[in-house]
Amino acid sequence: MSSNSIAMPFQEVVEAEGHLIDSHIMEQIFDSVVEHEGRFEVQHFHIGRTNSDPSRLRLKVEAPSPERMQKMLAQLLGLGCTPVDGGDAQFETVEKDCCAPLDFYSTTNHRTMVRHDGVWFEVGKQRMDATVVFENGNAVCRKLRELRKGDRVVTGMRGIRVIPESKERDRLQFAFMSSDISSERQVETAVRQTASLMRAAKTAGHKIVAVAGPVVIHTGGAPHLAKLIRAGWVNALLAGNALGVHDIESALLGTSLGVRTADGRLEDHGHRNHMRAINAIYRAGGIRQAVESGALASGVMYECVRSNVPFVLAGSLRDDGPLPDTITDMNAAQDAYSAQLQGAGVVLCLSSMLHSIAVGNMSPGWVKIVCVDINPAVVTKVGDRGSGQCVGVVTDVGLFLELLARNLVTQ
Repeated sequence: MSSNSIAMPFQEVVEAEGHLIDSHIMEQIFDSVVEHEGRFEVQHFHIGRTNSDPSRLRLKVEAPSPERMQKMLAQLLGLGCTPVDGGDAQFETVEKDCCAPLDFYSTTNHRTMVRHDGVWFEVGKQRMDATVVFENGNAVCRKLRELRKGDRVVTGMRGIRVIPESKERDRLQFAFMSSDISSERQVETAVRQTASLMRAAKTAGHKIVAVAGPVVIHTGGAPHLAKLIRAGWVNALLAGNALGVHDIESALLGTSLGVRTADGRLEDHGHRNHMRAINAIYRAGGIRQAVESGALASGVMYECVRSNVPFVLAGSLRDDGPLPDTITDMNAAQDAYSAQLQGAGVVLCLSSMLHSIAVGNMSPGWVKIVCVDINPAVVTKVGDRGSGQCVGVVTDVGLFLELLARNLVTQ
């Protein structure tokens, strides 16, 4: 008898359902088993008859040790495989604020279900790198710092079902939605497809959120982003202090980081202009007060106030000032970002690597993320951090916004 025919001592039967073939999930499932020195046997496989029908897989997996089995199941769970005889989810009680049980389940950004008393509950506020707490008849994601003594936290791998997002069904319309990131892709095509995503989100009643870095101002993208906000194509703006400062500097003094936006020449003593902009907003009492008093009459922040579009400016260690509206408590800023992402259908990440990664971590997998940056490494990093729904567009963000505004705004 060959060694391959000898059963390994630890076995499980798992099931998966979804677009397993065209989303390449099935090959990832097989690879995961082999990667953990295990073996698999396909007990049942049903292929969906149409492009909208799901496929179903029943798989027996074997592992040489309980440790290997646990690691294998953890990876398979993220790919949508659920143990057939898993039973209800296991819970342990938090004994100290901000401290989860040792074997707590750490979430992905995919839609997740937990089983309690034989009933499957969908987990609310889905995001990656969180715990799952069951309270008041509901399961919800909760960050470690939000845990409180007495909370009931899901532990282990049993009674958990993860539903990965399938790739877009319409390959012709959204052909650019792949893991390939190339600066050679036509910008006009990416813009048209991004505009289609935004129109679909708006029709469905979902929010469109923009995450913008100061490069938007430096590259001349501010008027076009302002136009999108004014026309109702942006429902929330998430940024750092720098975006607000340089936008206001541009609106008040015609420079960005001391460089004249009209001709790209250095302004005499322009290095102090961003501090003059911050000072002007403090004198007015804040950004909204500056707009209402007429001290600030153009720009991205101006349009947010005039159009009642909420904005969040998150601070950092390197900020000058910062603006009075900037949230310098990082936990508070993170919570404010997360609140604005609720109900989002599309997120536009515009040349802001750190904020884009943060938003990717906070967003569930069914929210489309379009990441625009001149540096392909930034786009790759956002996707590699677990935001598999991220679409990369490698181009100048100012040009992208100009073409996007032209496509969406008729007047």
